[in-house]
Amino acid sequence: MGLPSILLPLCFTYVFNVPFGYWRAGVGKLSWQWVLAVHLPVPVIFTLRMVCGVGFELIPLFVAAFFLGQLTGGRLRRRLKEKFDVSLCLIVDILRMLRRRRPRAGGF
Repeated sequence: MGLPSILLPLCFTYVFNVPFGYWRAGVGKLSWQWVLAVHLPVPVIFTLRMVCGVGFELIPLFVAAFFLGQLTGGRLRRRLKEKFDVSLCLIVDILRMLRRRRPRAGGF
């Protein structure tokens, strides 16, 4: 198994978990939404690992990428919350921020 076939799924695992960590950081600990934010990515990552043929010996790396993505999403939400009104959805908040920065039609 080559390095790209390991790094690509690991990077995907990290990036895929950032929005879920963002969501998790905005809800109460151990609430049903918190549980969903932590557990919904698991089947996707498991399937990806199976499709890519990644063995059991690399599961600790995937667990680390999973939690680093969750941690990054949570920290991102806390930082953005200091400057903006944020929702529970990272994508919605990014679109709102991009819309605010776009210049108005006919103006400079």
